[in-house]
Amino acid sequence: MSTSPRRRGEHGSAVVEFSWLAILLMVPLVYVMLAVFDVQRASYGATAATRAAGRAFIIVPDGVSEDDARARAFDAAQLAMKDQGVELSPSQLTISCNPACLQPGSTVTVTLDTEVRLPLIPGALGGEPPAIHISASHTESYGDYREAKGAG
Repeated sequence: MSTSPRRRGEHGSAVVEFSWLAILLMVPLVYVMLAVFDVQRASYGATAATRAAGRAFIIVPDGVSEDDARARAFDAAQLAMKDQGVELSPSQLTISCNPACLQPGSTVTVTLDTEVRLPLIPGALGGEPPAIHISASHTESYGDYREAKGAG
């Protein structure tokens, strides 16, 4: 009997190649999906927050001041953002009225500007972490035939 070296073919190497290729392609795909889901969640929250804040501002009870109406609007926006797992600071929400707040025929515009940090990027890399800017705006009309409210 002669012992000749056995030639090793490529039998079975396709599984190994497929596994490595799947890992190399799936990791970036999963990361992109996580980032898109975070941005979408914050975007939906911002839209809902501006809408809720605008409505909370214009439906204040009689005798409520403009400052109290702004506080109610911020609380409504904060709750809407919290529902999406995003924190809201007062500096991110602006409320403007044209021509005056809580007056018949006026409009209230609520604008929210925030940033969503990209996931899984540590702050130890130095500098500002990369983030996506999100902005939402909603306008509500106070109505021409409503009674003026507020102390101003």
